Amino acid sequence: MTGITLIISFVIAIIIMIWSIAKLKVHPFLALMSVSLGLALVAGIPLDKIPALIGTGFSGTFKSIGIVIIFGAIIGTILEKTGAALKLADMVIKFVGQKRPELAMLIMGWVVGIPVFCDSGFVVLNPIREAIRRKIAASPVGMAVALSAGLYASHVFIPPTPGPIAAAGAIGLGNNLLLVILMGILVSFPVLVASYFFAKRVSKTIVISDEKDSDDAIYQSYDELIKHYGKLPSGFLSLAPIIAPILLMALGSIAKIMGLSGDIGIFIQFLGNPIIALAVGVVFAVLLLAQSKKMNEFDTLTNDTLKVVGPILFITAAGGVLGNVITQAGFVEYIKENAHIISSAGIFFPFLISAILKTAQGSSTVAIITTASIMGGFEASDSLMNALGLTSDMAAALTVMAIAAGAMCVSHANDSYYWVVTNFTKLTPQQGYRTQTALTFIMGTVGMLTVYLLSLILL
Repeated sequence: MTGITLIISFVIAIIIMIWSIAKLKVHPFLALMSVSLGLALVAGIPLDKIPALIGTGFSGTFKSIGIVIIFGAIIGTILEKTGAALKLADMVIKFVGQKRPELAMLIMGWVVGIPVFCDSGFVVLNPIREAIRRKIAASPVGMAVALSAGLYASHVFIPPTPGPIAAAGAIGLGNNLLLVILMGILVSFPVLVASYFFAKRVSKTIVISDEKDSDDAIYQSYDELIKHYGKLPSGFLSLAPIIAPILLMALGSIAKIMGLSGDIGIFIQFLGNPIIALAVGVVFAVLLLAQSKKMNEFDTLTNDTLKVVGPILFITAAGGVLGNVITQAGFVEYIKENAHIISSAGIFFPFLISAILKTAQGSSTVAIITTASIMGGFEASDSLMNALGLTSDMAAALTVMAIAAGAMCVSHANDSYYWVVTNFTKLTPQQGYRTQTALTFIMGTVGMLTVYLLSLILL
């Protein structure tokens, strides 16, 4: 199959996948695998090659990024369960001060959202938001919007959350996660600034009905949350599981750039490998458990984490299958032959694909993983990355950021995070569209504009 028929088949396959996930509630793993098989058959790939094609796409993804995703998720779970996430939040509040509640919530969410899923992060930090609101009579809507934005920004832009890690692996940056982390931090800054001003604005325009709970009940709920964790861990151990892997990856990158050789150079680059660096992060997380006297919960926490991260791994691997089928079907070759048609889209192409997937089916992680799988590796001659001319490490990192920005646009009724934010803030669905949906549209748009400006400078 060649030409326009191939393009039509691809578009139909994506529509069927979105429809299956969004309307029929088919699990993304099954939807991706089914669409991959169907597309392989329609594209005329020989039957005897299809099983190996599926197996290669599936196993290749696990090999490149699976362990990193698991380690990152374990770190996040331990930070949440030991109260380290609350400790980080308290540190942010002391740093920013209670006179700027929206800013405090924004930074708090951004820090905690790096290792913790945004849904869980909002639930964990919401009592702090409530307590601060009652204490200084701040706008509950403005603080909630700021907290949501901070969590969401780091959730989509900065590893070790599974989405950007998986995207980095699919794009070909699995061994250079530090670059993705640094670009994620850089791109998230303008997004956070825009979110802060939006939060300040909605705090004056949207009012919710007063909660029936008394001030004492709010304080009591916060005190009970602290008592649940017991004594909060130290600031050092709360930060170490996040900071240690970043520092090790930075040292590894420096050693590689400087061309250090010999035993020392090999050892530093060994420690800087994302798998080893995150393994060190897990070690610090275990020390955190020991300090919190919760080592007896380690096995349970690990099992719970694997249950959560398992579907993400399978979706990631299924996305690798789809990407492999797309490549072998000849779609990329056709794009290359007609590169002049889409070359003007450039870095906006992955953003648009990701935004369509996010808006249609609701999950940012699924949108990120699927889009990255479609784009393929930046070093592969038969990938969309190559067809678009995005063939350097920096171009690949910016592509991950463009995909992440698209995966923000937009959060609405088919997104679980939308309902977490609106329900805990006591917003009506209509107010949710004016706050959470509008916020995520602004965040995604500002994120993509930032990526575009960086591409003009760095590419």
